[in-house]
Amino acid sequence: MQTELSRKLGVEYAVFGFTPFPAVAAAISRAGGFGVLGAVRYTAPDDLKRDLDWIEAHVDGKPYGLDVVMPAKKVEGVTEADVEAMIPEGHRQFVKDTLAKFGVPELAEGEASGWRITGWMEQVARTQLDVAFDYPIRLLANALGSPPADVIDRAHEQDVLVAALAGSARHARKHADAGIDIVVAQGYEAGGHTGEIASMVLTPEVVDAVAPLPVLAAGGIGSGQQIAAAFALGAQGVWLGSLWLTTTEAELPSPRLIEKLLAAGSGDTVRSRALTGKPARQLRTEWTDAWDDPQGPGALPMPLQGLLVADAVSRIQKYEVEPLLGTPVGQIVGRMTSERSVQAVFDDLTRGFEQAVERVNRIAGRSEEQ
Repeated sequence: MQTELSRKLGVEYAVFGFTPFPAVAAAISRAGGFGVLGAVRYTAPDDLKRDLDWIEAHVDGKPYGLDVVMPAKKVEGVTEADVEAMIPEGHRQFVKDTLAKFGVPELAEGEASGWRITGWMEQVARTQLDVAFDYPIRLLANALGSPPADVIDRAHEQDVLVAALAGSARHARKHADAGIDIVVAQGYEAGGHTGEIASMVLTPEVVDAVAPLPVLAAGGIGSGQQIAAAFALGAQGVWLGSLWLTTTEAELPSPRLIEKLLAAGSGDTVRSRALTGKPARQLRTEWTDAWDDPQGPGALPMPLQGLLVADAVSRIQKYEVEPLLGTPVGQIVGRMTSERSVQAVFDDLTRGFEQAVERVNRIAGRSEEQ
């Protein structure tokens, strides 16, 4: 599972693993892939520094990267308080009523929310980069498209490759024009923010649109056979996120959430604006149904929705209110049926890849047995 890109980065397998958990990122790199730590949850620079220190100590010298969420256009002078003030009172009341309907307890007095999407904000994302560029990261990925031009220049000055996610060939061409190095073609099946084009269609379109830039296929990939298919479509690697959620190294906040993921089928996810205000694939729950109900107020645009529901999500997770309990995850959740180590996942990926290549060779009349 090597390609020109994986050899350039010095990794054994062209498997790029996105995860919010440092232990998972380090384990992916140790197993021969390329671990990418999601930074959006780090609002305090010291917290990110602490976890990058940990990765450095546990990655065995293998390469790794960072994923940020920042808009291409710079926005000056907007604070979290400014954004909070834009949230309508009717939406706040809808959150209160929904939580009360399902008997979700309040947080203890003085207890702050442990989940707030503020990493999208210009000043927060830039403080993350100030920390990250002090470490030997090899890749900077941006989940909202191309990062600002000065960020791309700064990364290139430090010999850091820049990747950007795209949900269409048009978006991919914009990334190429902006000077990024790698396009992640993220299909409809993917967890989190995603577009409306399926991976089987999207990947070759993006490959053709940005050639000779390397493309990573993302969305609905969780087996070695699918990795082989991505290579056949022209990708130089795969970008996997959901698959790591049920690994033993992951740090999901709720045992019940793990149980729901293991029990879910591929049809148990939905693209909903309930979490962030932008369409994001996640487990379908009573919470997503409430926000998607035409009789309700509807989700606010990003970033208002993320700030509105932050405390609610923390309460749902802390008290494990099963009907409301969910997480971003892709349709590949149907294959996530047991808790396994990251290394065990890689063992399955490599076996499946070898089987797929052997099958194609037999079809093409190139079997070693002949």
